Amino acid sequence: MSRMLEEIRQQPDALEKTLRSQLKRFERFKKLVQKRRPRLIVLAARGTSDNAAQFGRYLLEITTGIPVSLAAPAIYTLYNAGVDFRDSLVVAISQSGESTDTNLVLAEARKQGALTVGITNEATSKLAGLAEHVFFVRAGREKSVAATKTYTGQVLMLYLLAYALGGKIRPDDLARLPERAHLALQLEPEIAALSERYRFMDHAVVMGRGLNYATAFEFALKLMETCYVVAERFSSADFLHGPIALVEPNFPVFVFAPSGVTWPPVRDAVDKLRPLTAETVIITDASNRDAAAHPGNRLIRLPHGIRELYTPIPYVIPAQIFAACLAAQKGLNPDRPRTITKVTRTL
Repeated sequence: MSRMLEEIRQQPDALEKTLRSQLKRFERFKKLVQKRRPRLIVLAARGTSDNAAQFGRYLLEITTGIPVSLAAPAIYTLYNAGVDFRDSLVVAISQSGESTDTNLVLAEARKQGALTVGITNEATSKLAGLAEHVFFVRAGREKSVAATKTYTGQVLMLYLLAYALGGKIRPDDLARLPERAHLALQLEPEIAALSERYRFMDHAVVMGRGLNYATAFEFALKLMETCYVVAERFSSADFLHGPIALVEPNFPVFVFAPSGVTWPPVRDAVDKLRPLTAETVIITDASNRDAAAHPGNRLIRLPHGIRELYTPIPYVIPAQIFAACLAAQKGLNPDRPRTITKVTRTL
């Protein structure tokens, strides 16, 4: 068994430890930002952490109304451009805390007097020393190159950040996420069996919308780095604006489909795939009965209903399992993908 799969299974405990250890710290941060509410939030990250930041953009804007920007580090590291961070909250997200360009963005923001936050899994990292306020993912050491438990830990941290900024996030709802993660893990035998069908898959599309747009990015990244599958990721809206022309009979399309406001447009995209005879796999939960009624599609369905707001963590776990199992089907080691390492430093 791969370390990646072992670490996927550790996520309920990692989420519980992270929530238990960091909630009080965010309560204190909440009191601070009530006196110093930012006009803008900037999220800086790379790789898997950048997918977490993409989720954070949707979550923070939806729940707090504060505009959110995703930092483009090259603006600072290559073009040496000056950016006004006054009255902003700048958040750097990094598993290792050693991402050079992400740290440079944070350092520049703090130099200008911006409120700075670091989210990392490493207490002794450079990031932890740079940020004014640091919050730690308590996932334990992640040995597989493919990040899983640190990703969901970062997503949980962004829920807590939204809560601290006055978003309509309830700690009681967050406390249910470890159990929802545990229930998602129960799908492993079903997903392992499904992965056999895709043993020779070398290309795919992954589709999500809204809060699960980032989930699509993260699943596609896992397929690329652990299974060497060329995986394109789209929102359902962008997909219909041209990329649907990629689809031919038996083309694999993976769709994140919670019930809620994003389901009608996602359903429209799924409906357009049917006459193309695509190989469509829908990841959903028990509250979306309409998804099960669509003939010809394969379902990965969580056995409990979840509000769309809280789906990104339990939804990404079946995707992680699928990538780990598909890598095994292909005879690949997801813990040591070719040409990449755990810590990547870029400028």
